[in-house]
Amino acid sequence: MTHPAENGGTLAGYQSEARRTINLTLTDEQRLLDASAGLAEEAGEVLAHVRKHVFQGRPLDREALTLELGDALWCLAIAADTLGVSLADVARRNVEKLRLRYP
Repeated sequence: MTHPAENGGTLAGYQSEARRTINLTLTDEQRLLDASAGLAEEAGEVLAHVRKHVFQGRPLDREALTLELGDALWCLAIAADTLGVSLADVARRNVEKLRLRYP
């Protein structure tokens, strides 16, 4: 697998790398559902790491948390790709929304 940094470390490069791992047997509707459900699951795993750190006093496992964030990013990339939207466009639109919300 090509390292994202070899694609300039860009969101487009990442999305391209993520795209090559999709399950080609799924329809677009199934792929969107799978990626969306995966995003929710991965967010739950991120939350579990942080919750254990904050409420149970466990050391924050930054490596594990980083891997979970990567899994969430993969799900986001596949959902966006299935919609025909680039991650860069998702990021740009989010920044626009945040600027309006927090001028």
